[in-house]
Amino acid sequence: MMRYEFVLRKVATAPSDFQPMLILGIETSCDDTSLALYSVRDGVLDMVTASQVIHDDYGGVVPEIASRQHMQAMLPVYHELIRRNDITVKDIGGIGVTHGPGLVGSLLVGVGFAKALAYATGIPAVGVHHIEAHVLSNELEGESLQYPCVVLIVSGGHSQLFHCAAPRQYELVGNTRDDAAGEAFDKIAKLLGLGYPGGPALQALASSGDPKAFDFPRAMKTRNIDFSFSGLKTAVRLCIEKYAEIDDTVRANVAASAQEAIVDVLTDKTIRCARSHTVKHVYLAGGVAANGPLRERLQSACAANGMTYHAPLLKYCMDNGAMIARTALVDLSAGIDDARTLNVFARGILRTR
Repeated sequence: MMRYEFVLRKVATAPSDFQPMLILGIETSCDDTSLALYSVRDGVLDMVTASQVIHDDYGGVVPEIASRQHMQAMLPVYHELIRRNDITVKDIGGIGVTHGPGLVGSLLVGVGFAKALAYATGIPAVGVHHIEAHVLSNELEGESLQYPCVVLIVSGGHSQLFHCAAPRQYELVGNTRDDAAGEAFDKIAKLLGLGYPGGPALQALASSGDPKAFDFPRAMKTRNIDFSFSGLKTAVRLCIEKYAEIDDTVRANVAASAQEAIVDVLTDKTIRCARSHTVKHVYLAGGVAANGPLRERLQSACAANGMTYHAPLLKYCMDNGAMIARTALVDLSAGIDDARTLNVFARGILRTR
């Protein structure tokens, strides 16, 4: 097991009782340019997100195109957020920006904008770990996480289980061995001729299919609490290749059966993880947390095992500036200012600075 904390050894540059009344959150880790305003008193005030639909032409995110799209969208999104909330930059007390993990080019656009704004105005800025922000997206409706708990993070790049004993203490107890759940959804959707992003399209198609039509593999379902979805993608491809021509019924059945396999594994391992750590609170987060069958299945499984179930609103499952602003609050309140030294990282554990 791997243990690490997001609490960093940083040097405070302001009094510890510093309370930024309004925080600007900036998220550009992949293909969404999302900025939000978070009030210490009132929570999320507003959020503006520009999604890059151009990637649908390529069947997936093209990093170089993504970073260029962020550059084009950043200022219009920022000005729209400022305009419709009738504020000026002087009303912003702190900035939080995603600095990893993610696509380096995309991250650099967000971090560059945050550092420039901070440098020009003197507003403190802090780097936010993308995964911790997903965890704390469960607090955007005003309820604090209940500890100890288990958190399932599922997205295009991550399938992870964390045991959280206390605030900002994260023990990585389950991880993906190869492909993340979100990537599996996208690749299977592509095999079925669906658009990008594949997750929502596959869920829609699966709604008219039979989840028991095909018995797709559940890799390592009972062996441990790590994840593997590469074999599922291969099994789906081989299944499709057996048909000279695949009709709508078969396509729907393949989608439903593949989704069932993913949801089955994610739910089973999360419940077993919660049991093994003797926790009563289970949280869901990440882009795949918007999947309806996963939310329903995990909620039912938690109820059957005497556990509480929690998930963010659908709009906070996807990458968003609100979760970045909320996560930045702790370091900003402690007087942390990363503006001059902030850098980005693509993957791996957030290292102590």
